[in-house]
Amino acid sequence: MTNFSELNISESTLRSLKRMGFEEATPIQEGTVKFAMEGRDIIGQAQTGTGKTAAFGIPLIEKIDPKNTNIQALIIAPTRELAIQVSEELYKIGYDKRVKILSVYGGQDIGRQIRALKNKPQIIVGTPGRIIDHINRRTLKLENVQTLVLDEADEMLNMGFIDDINAILEYVPTERQTLLFSATMPPAIRKIATNFMKEPEEVKIKSKEMTVENIDQYFVKSQEREKFDILTRLINVHQPELAIVFGRTKRRVDELAQALSIRGYLAEGIHGDLSQAKRMSVLRQFKENKIDILVATDVAARGLDISGVTHVYNFDIPQDPESYVHRIGRTGRAGKSGLAVTFVTPREMGYLRIVEETTKKRMTPLRPPSESEALVGQQQVAMETLVEIVQANDLGDYRILANELLEQHNAVDLVAAALKSMTKEPDDTPVTITEERPLPMRKTSSGSRGRSGDSRGRRDSSRGSRGGSRRDGGRREGRRDGGRREGDRRRGSRTRRED
Repeated sequence: MTNFSELNISESTLRSLKRMGFEEATPIQEGTVKFAMEGRDIIGQAQTGTGKTAAFGIPLIEKIDPKNTNIQALIIAPTRELAIQVSEELYKIGYDKRVKILSVYGGQDIGRQIRALKNKPQIIVGTPGRIIDHINRRTLKLENVQTLVLDEADEMLNMGFIDDINAILEYVPTERQTLLFSATMPPAIRKIATNFMKEPEEVKIKSKEMTVENIDQYFVKSQEREKFDILTRLINVHQPELAIVFGRTKRRVDELAQALSIRGYLAEGIHGDLSQAKRMSVLRQFKENKIDILVATDVAARGLDISGVTHVYNFDIPQDPESYVHRIGRTGRAGKSGLAVTFVTPREMGYLRIVEETTKKRMTPLRPPSESEALVGQQQVAMETLVEIVQANDLGDYRILANELLEQHNAVDLVAAALKSMTKEPDDTPVTITEERPLPMRKTSSGSRGRSGDSRGRRDSSRGSRGGSRRDGGRREGRRDGGRREGDRRRGSRTRRED
């Protein structure tokens, strides 16, 4: 790998990178920084977790003139989470250069954003709908933009933002540098590259460098009604340090998080209907290990930068293979190993095979553990904890109490009682998990993205949630953009509700 000091980066940026713990560039960073510093347009094809934010962030910060108070760079991201994450990382990279960065996204008070725009930020990171909103209000002026970044372009396509992107590009100077990043390159993304980029240099990370290589992948074939009990038994056996459970719908996430809490696990859910403050609070608790299990919709699979996730459980198989790759990519990072388990109903086995074709890796069938096996797992944890306490040799006055107990009880009985008190025994407290219909059978892996299944699951999740969730990407029901309304845009509208 190449050291950042070899990439002709300024001292101020190198100091920031060193503070962030960055020393050697990842493949996507090495390729992107090299060409971007030369002013070239770039198409970067890489999965989440490969370091692409720093890949475009470093040359972007290098190009910013701190004395110029105009907006010099615009970054478009599909979700508020990704917009926030990108702006936070750019802030760290540009800290010593004192670059001013602002993120704008739906769900946040637009008045506050308008006031913040008056402070003359030099970099804007935003979601398409909210950027369009500011353009229409004339609160966002892009005529001085020198660099445009399209992050997670394929996800923006899937979410129905392609028209918004085209509209935004009309307000950005044609003489600019454009950096486009995408995990996949469907024709619509290629069209953007052809129409709006000038002889772009392609930087592609091969599949062997994708994060799935370090992840052990399993599947559990089970009926819908059996899945939750199997999930809890797996958690008891695996004992994950940090785990993410993915559900297909918002309702599913809420019910799973509540059910796990009822059964005694430290779990919280995150999805698009939660307030921004609540979502950030949950993510902060998860990063600080105050909760052990994060339950999330697919929106959390994109853009979350959380280290230390050891296990991913796909309670519902995702509706397209790309989402699967992004889900399990939350673990197995930075060279560490990870484990992913996907629940599949008998009718969804066709989806499983398509996912395997995409990842070029067969999943191993996993036999669900029995209650007794789950109990053994918990007992093992209790025994290891007890041994660690003994080895710490910090028992102090407890030895006096122990001697008193030994005078009255058998030593083996006392150890067994200690183990029993420390063991989380299987809990069969009744919980409510509404059954979801399985995804429909699929016969081909090309062209079809499972839209019929998408509509079935998404429609359940968005029922009664207009207003909040549909503005998560920054959109409004009746947007002031030449009379076009949200309801007129059919492509991707179902997926957008999940954000």
